[in-house]
Amino acid sequence: MSKGILDEVAAVLQRNRLLGELDDAEMRELLALGRLVRFDIGQTVFSKGDPGDCLFAILKGQIGIRASSADGKAMLLNVLDPGDVLGEIALIDGKERTAGAAALRPSELFRIDRADFLPFLERHPRLCVRMMGVLCERLRWVSENIEDAVFHDVPRRLARRLLILAERHGVPGPAGVRIGEPTSQEALAAMLGVTREMVNKSLKALRQSGAVTYTRGFLVITGMERLKDMAGDAERGPQ
Repeated sequence: MSKGILDEVAAVLQRNRLLGELDDAEMRELLALGRLVRFDIGQTVFSKGDPGDCLFAILKGQIGIRASSADGKAMLLNVLDPGDVLGEIALIDGKERTAGAAALRPSELFRIDRADFLPFLERHPRLCVRMMGVLCERLRWVSENIEDAVFHDVPRRLARRLLILAERHGVPGPAGVRIGEPTSQEALAAMLGVTREMVNKSLKALRQSGAVTYTRGFLVITGMERLKDMAGDAERGPQ
């Protein structure tokens, strides 16, 4: 890779919580270990059950993390953007991937193989501590999602999901906070693991309450405090 491309990759990686604290020498060492890979929209990055033989950092595009059941039911667990890292859990223990990943947009990723990354961690113990923190965050995130699915009804789960989307993609405007990603009912249903009809019914209730509205295909949060109340999380939402 040319110096210009390496500088662009480094700038994106610096935004990541795990890799952002590397100094210039450590970042150059890391960049020498990886390579660029590209994926078209809909293309699989890895599937559940694949060997955990590498880590990816997103440079451009968007990646969806998905889980599926034996009977074909699918759930969109997370949506990752440039600066995010994926595949780090299976990378550490070398076991099978716990979920699949596919490109939601044409994407460019930086791939580092496990055989190269583990020795890099051993040379830099400070990064090992950061990695433990990231993995703990993932564990908390999984626990919260399990609790959400078991104890909360669909309207509350939808309200919580919309607040998360607003945190990541919210664009403040005169009408409220627009979620800067076109969010279809099918996509929301996949995120929650429920039917489109259930999402439609819950969105109707949110619109009637004055919490959200649709504008040109985008969801706009018009009543942030009302949405937080419905989500049961008074502290969540864009600051």
